[in-house]
Amino acid sequence: MSPHHPFRFGIQASGPTTAGEWAELARKVEGLGYSTLTCADHLDDQFAPIPALTAAASATTTLRVGAMVLANDYRHPVLAAKEAATLDVLSEGRFEFGLGAGWMTTDYEAAGIALDRPGRRIDRLQEAITIVKGLFADGPVHFEGEHYRVSGLEGTPKPLQRPHPPIAIGGGGPRVLALAAREADIVGINVNLAVGVIDDRAGPNATEEATQAKVDIIRSAAGDRFDDLELQVRVHAMVVTDDRQGMAELMAPALGISPAAALASPHALAGSSEEIAADLRARRDRWGISYITVSLDALDAMAPVVARLAGT
Repeated sequence: MSPHHPFRFGIQASGPTTAGEWAELARKVEGLGYSTLTCADHLDDQFAPIPALTAAASATTTLRVGAMVLANDYRHPVLAAKEAATLDVLSEGRFEFGLGAGWMTTDYEAAGIALDRPGRRIDRLQEAITIVKGLFADGPVHFEGEHYRVSGLEGTPKPLQRPHPPIAIGGGGPRVLALAAREADIVGINVNLAVGVIDDRAGPNATEEATQAKVDIIRSAAGDRFDDLELQVRVHAMVVTDDRQGMAELMAPALGISPAAALASPHALAGSSEEIAADLRARRDRWGISYITVSLDALDAMAPVVARLAGT
């Protein structure tokens, strides 16, 4: 097994709230030892990620900020690259650039954006990644693809982190995971979101067996660069409790899997702080997952685990 990446932890929070409360939240996340505050990119009741992350970076000094993830279908990659590089400069090199193919059906329907089949969205994402990497690098970009065309554009400003901010790509399907393995620095292991919603249908794709299959895809596609990849997972259910089994029985129906499978899933955590820390160590030993993102409602409950594991 390759040497492990050290543990780090992120909070996913997207507002909306007041300016003061958002800044206070960012400082609290930083103070509790979390590595990153991330924002999703949806068109419902939440902040737009880039200005929200800019404000969070301005309110802190060491906290990293990240898009988890920008939906490629909502903005042209030339614009996404310019916004990402600007935020990287203004945050003094603390930005993590997550980019995804888009998935949430209600966003597309409400905004009147055409929801193409997954393969076409992934084709478009692959072209977008080529463009943004070119714009982050030195020299003009000339690109002629099926979906985008860029004619001699020099990307400015250049990001502070070189060659570019860490790029995060995640997913649950084999094609997007293989793309992430080849192109990203951070690979997010997610449930398969092909149906466009997260519900109990996602559960069978959240099991330890499904996770092993995803890691196998990533390892095969990454080749020699696998050891350099940071594997990330989004924990959708996290509860600190003395009744680990009882909580697993409550969580299992929402995940659509058995209590035992729920406890073994990397997308769920239940138990005492010590039991959760042990689970995370075991998952890193087995799969290499070292970057853990939890929801805002788990901020305080997860803090003792962060204090125990972050950086180790």
